[in-house]
Amino acid sequence: MKPITVKDLVERFSLEVLTGHSEMHRTISKTRAHRPGLEFVGYFEYFPQEHVQLLGRKEITYLHKLSEHERNLHIGNIVKYHPPCFVVTRNQEGLKYLTKYCEEEKIPLLRTPASTTKFQELVDMYLSKSLAQEIAVHGVCVNVSGIGILLRGKSGVGKSETAHTLIHRGHRLVADDIVVLKKISPETLLGTHNGKTKEFLALRSIGLVNVSRLYGRKAFQDETRIVLDIELTKWREDDLNNDLELEPKFTEYMDIQIPHIEIQLQPGRDVAGLVEAAANNWYLRQQGYSAVEEFMQRLQSGTE
Repeated sequence: MKPITVKDLVERFSLEVLTGHSEMHRTISKTRAHRPGLEFVGYFEYFPQEHVQLLGRKEITYLHKLSEHERNLHIGNIVKYHPPCFVVTRNQEGLKYLTKYCEEEKIPLLRTPASTTKFQELVDMYLSKSLAQEIAVHGVCVNVSGIGILLRGKSGVGKSETAHTLIHRGHRLVADDIVVLKKISPETLLGTHNGKTKEFLALRSIGLVNVSRLYGRKAFQDETRIVLDIELTKWREDDLNNDLELEPKFTEYMDIQIPHIEIQLQPGRDVAGLVEAAANNWYLRQQGYSAVEEFMQRLQSGTE
């Protein structure tokens, strides 16, 4: 997990720095912004002081209506907890009293033209992804018809070549070689690149290619939710490969279980087509459809 600083927040959302230019190194460790409402009336029992403090029209209007003594008292009570920063939305003005206390306590005071609701939604999403627990795995990440898939297997087994075929068929590359997995929630795993390999695909005998330049911007996307873990392995003659329905298997990443499928490779097999079939079959299962159940129902109705 990469630490997030106030400077990162300023650069990501093009925020105006009203005060605290020398405090841009302050770190942000919590994933959600907080709007101090109860705190302005003196209730601090559950004050989330480590969160970004968001001041919208409601909060600023309330402060404007207070007497100077009340305003200074309420703001003074909050700044003494030293939150990482304050962000004022809608480019609101008349903030001299707020600037004064932030300067005294060396707390960055920032401003954005965005609405409070929109900015909170964006900053919460940004912090959730940036501060998420993460690991890096060797493999390829692709998005097949809107379905995020992690392709794994030993070096040289054909992961990148399979991804190239999928891209040629209109699907998208997310990451090649190093896939960064982020735990966004207890049930959600996000796959992305590490920045350095963005848009690049390494093909044996060809070399490094930039898929966006080769096939257009639609050939690449920054991230995708991982819902399938597909392992490419060598063909094993002694395995039974014609089961109607395989035993459900899972791969666990950071306590999140992802459905696992093994595809054995053999000359002439359309591996990319099998990956597409696996993705589409997963989607149908989410809709409550099972081909095996329908097949068994047909058998039963035929014997009656």
